[in-house]
Amino acid sequence: MQNNSASPTQPIYLPFADCPSTNGQWQSRMSLLPLDLSSWIEIDEHFAAELELKNQLLQQRHSEVFASLADSEFGQREALDLLLQHLLQTFPQHYSCKGPIIENHLAGQTWQREAFAAAPLDLAGRLVQEDLCLMQPSPQGYVLAAASVCFPSRWLLREKLGRPMSQIHQPVPAYPEQLERPVDRFFNYFKIDKPVWRLNWSVTDSPELFLLPRQNQSPVDSQANSQINATNAGENLWIRVERQTLRRLPQTGNILFTIRTYVQPLKRLEAKPKAAQNLAAIIQQLPINMQRYKGITPIREALLGYLAQIKTSN
Repeated sequence: MQNNSASPTQPIYLPFADCPSTNGQWQSRMSLLPLDLSSWIEIDEHFAAELELKNQLLQQRHSEVFASLADSEFGQREALDLLLQHLLQTFPQHYSCKGPIIENHLAGQTWQREAFAAAPLDLAGRLVQEDLCLMQPSPQGYVLAAASVCFPSRWLLREKLGRPMSQIHQPVPAYPEQLERPVDRFFNYFKIDKPVWRLNWSVTDSPELFLLPRQNQSPVDSQANSQINATNAGENLWIRVERQTLRRLPQTGNILFTIRTYVQPLKRLEAKPKAAQNLAAIIQQLPINMQRYKGITPIREALLGYLAQIKTSN
């Protein structure tokens, strides 16, 4: 159940905490769970700061963090209506709507709905900490029709817009062999009344939410990896977890995909030795191409050395 208090605490998601894998061998899975709609959107103590960061990115780098296809306006409007209805019902102490004016009391922001008539999802993305992606049916399958993504995990929105799922996930190792058919089947038969959620994780060398692809890093950022070792990894690495939800929109049949990004310092695992042990086991099982995809290769030895210390000291 969502904590709707004025100062909610950020939840801690550790997808690797319970079991490292199946039969000691890594396998890509969708790992979908039923979604309780009362917990669709999450608010925590970083709400105001993250919405201000979104606001800055949308002002300074709008074309990098918001994009839409010309024929997606109706689906965008439906997504905004659904989100706004949920926020007003679930968090009435934080949101209010007076005619065309939407007020976000917790962040101290006021928005005129008419200002976003051509891009309703742009407004929707400014109301919550989640990033929002709208998938629209097409002859090529479901394509990314509109998105507000201020907190990407090393990918560029402009490279994904208008592309079907198979192309969007092209960089994901084993996606064509293990996930493409299950994902396509799920999207085709996804029920309006059966929303779902899942978790995705990585380990990064940066706590930044707006995380560009590695080729866009500065030389200073790239050189920092060489200074990370088993002793200081807890202070210099972060667990990045995405809480992803999927809902089918009843009018358009589009699928609204939300991505809530949580970044925790790796040293948090010192209090959770079982999770540290399982993470080490997963990393050791990951195929090399998946290690590269998750950004683990440059920090692998430092990361495993650090996790081994937690395992032996508890």
